[in-house]
Amino acid sequence: MKKTLVLVLLLAVAGFAQQNDANTVATATDAAGPADAPANVETNANYPRVQLATPTYADLYCAGFISKEVVPDANYVAGGLHTPNTTKYANGDIVYLAGGGYQPGAQYTIVRELYDINRFEAYSGQHALLAATGQPYAEVGRVKVLDTRNKTAVAQVEFSCDSLLPGDIAVPFAEKTPIPYHPPIKFDRFAPPSGKLSGRIVLAKDFDNIVGTGMKVYMNVGSNQGVKVGDYFKAVRSYSTDRSNPVDSLSFDAPIGEDSQKKRPSYAHTFGLWRNKGIQIDESQFPRRAVGEVVVLSVTPTTSTAMVTFALEDVHTGDGVELSSEQ
Repeated sequence: MKKTLVLVLLLAVAGFAQQNDANTVATATDAAGPADAPANVETNANYPRVQLATPTYADLYCAGFISKEVVPDANYVAGGLHTPNTTKYANGDIVYLAGGGYQPGAQYTIVRELYDINRFEAYSGQHALLAATGQPYAEVGRVKVLDTRNKTAVAQVEFSCDSLLPGDIAVPFAEKTPIPYHPPIKFDRFAPPSGKLSGRIVLAKDFDNIVGTGMKVYMNVGSNQGVKVGDYFKAVRSYSTDRSNPVDSLSFDAPIGEDSQKKRPSYAHTFGLWRNKGIQIDESQFPRRAVGEVVVLSVTPTTSTAMVTFALEDVHTGDGVELSSEQ
């Protein structure tokens, strides 16, 4: 009888304890929130709704490119109808093409091999990275061959992005794929790295270092990595990248805070006079931010030309790019 009573009491205590544990777990779960609760709050500040610019005909055919393969210069602009008094040619002008293989009615794109006379590096290692990426070329216009009866072919400028010059290279014209309209998107400004294809903006058109919507950039990813015309990439930047920028780095080394703060903060990587005894802020722990989006206009095996479709802030040469999920 005593054994039976003890057994009943033990079972009752075990049941109460089990119920208590279950209530404790339920309470803890309620406090933490659902397991699939979002890790952020969506507002227009971190998920702005943006409209993407659509590339025009001029955007496509005047964008330029970088190529690891040197463009042959056997065919080139030798002069024009009013040589030597005129050395720049635009829409409607007659030009003479040296070289061979021309046929009446054939169209040629005129490209220019480029050289940056300003040797300033917009980001550390730019010259070395550009040398490894390829030779930059400008696309300056299109001509149509009218007459091939002489040693130089006679052609007319049908479309010009810039003045055509003697020495500019003539290559067979190829149609480019137009980029369709893209509806507005909700842009994730602080998205962590996705693991998708990534690269870098190594150069911008006209050797610009800071670009915005509608401007052209050249990336070090191409068809060998699966890039194709019409792909969208996010332009992204870390605060560590800002620190390596020769201009932005000055702000990191400047004093921060106010005189009324008992322990004024400073950045952890700041040295010298402006380093304080207060909190040391490590900017490398800040989230990576997306500064804009670009769309691919043309590709080579190892490079691609893109246009900035929108920019939340200035896009810099040297910024990273990551294949976007918003295609």
